[in-house]
Amino acid sequence: MGCWFEIRALSAALLLSLAPGIAAADGAQCRNDVAILRTDGQLVNFTIEIADDSAERAQGLMGRREMDAGAGMLFIYDRPREVAFWMHDTPLPLDMVFIDPAGRVVKVAANTTPNDDTPIPSGAPVRYVLEINAGMAARYGIAPGAELAHPSVDPAQAAFPCE
Repeated sequence: MGCWFEIRALSAALLLSLAPGIAAADGAQCRNDVAILRTDGQLVNFTIEIADDSAERAQGLMGRREMDAGAGMLFIYDRPREVAFWMHDTPLPLDMVFIDPAGRVVKVAANTTPNDDTPIPSGAPVRYVLEINAGMAARYGIAPGAELAHPSVDPAQAAFPCE
């Protein structure tokens, strides 16, 4: 009985680590390669790439034709600013999640049009933008008011601090 329970627990933990999933929102065990969003009392995890310098932010996800369901890219800025993104040379439809310095989602641009050069403004000063596959924000209820936990969010002002 004890061994069977351990196998089931390990299997469940492995499945949760491989794809975005929902868990109870007790706290955030933060890692640099994972963005954790708290929405409606649940946690959603995405394995991320970081774009935190000008060259990485300029390249973004351009040229990508696919991305794992549980993956994304987190753009990090040194200080809050209004930003505008576009889908230039990006054939993959995305959801863009604009996040303020405290880690609160302020805007979601859902299902952006591939290869479109139309600017998509943040509408407010942000420090983070999370790009995920189109439809994931709606699927997991990621909307304004959701909160990001990530080591780059200043713990002194984080709405959802790392443990």
